[in-house]
Amino acid sequence: MTTDTPHPPQIDTSKAHPARVYDWLLGGKDNYPVDEAVGAQLPPEARDAARQNRQFMHRAAAWLAAQGIDQFLDIGTGIPTEPNLHQIVQRITPGAKVVYTDNDPIVLRHAEALLISRPEGATDYIQADVRQPDAILERARAVLDYDRPIALSLIALMHFVPDDQDAHGIVRNLVATLPPGSYLVLSHAASDLFPELAQQVTAEYAKGGIRLGFRTRPEVTRFFDGLTLLDPGLVTAPEWFKTTPAPAPEGSGIYTGVARIP
Repeated sequence: MTTDTPHPPQIDTSKAHPARVYDWLLGGKDNYPVDEAVGAQLPPEARDAARQNRQFMHRAAAWLAAQGIDQFLDIGTGIPTEPNLHQIVQRITPGAKVVYTDNDPIVLRHAEALLISRPEGATDYIQADVRQPDAILERARAVLDYDRPIALSLIALMHFVPDDQDAHGIVRNLVATLPPGSYLVLSHAASDLFPELAQQVTAEYAKGGIRLGFRTRPEVTRFFDGLTLLDPGLVTAPEWFKTTPAPAPEGSGIYTGVARIP
């Protein structure tokens, strides 16, 4: 694996970061008191949502690998939590290539130690923000073959990009670079499933200096405009599964979907 970041940015421990709050919600140890301060004020459902997101990623990545997809671009990777995406897909397709991207320097620190590819495949890590798609694509092309299908993974990421930062445009432009037969895998927090909880979560993150843009079902559906949304469609995280046994039914404030690029 390569990271190729000669002067990595310094970790700011005075401000909460979504990747580190997410790590805390998953029970991880790679976070700081400022991140815990945000996570501890969130309702218990936030931990459920983090777990549901992770489990959806596992199911979707494994299913895509079983369909022959062997290239993945995972933006908003978060702090490594085993099994990571490359471990899931390389169990099925050992030669799979995975490019990870995140904007938190602490993810880079752990990526160097934990994101180790199988010899047949490859992994790379890009220190960048989804709002900097050109930088991501330039590096990703060094590892991924853009003449063959790629799965673009945006797990619990785009609700950290409010509307005034053109979240839909960012995804549209990223998808436009992918070859036919590629896939978009997306999970996104809902504003309309449990409105009071959504407002509470948004307010607590705001206190920590993190803006959120939770969205309604129609607004999340827009991310898939022009794509072929696969069964079971846009559903909550526990409702998305293919060949695996159905997850236990439970409430969820997370929309999920997988779509194919025609």
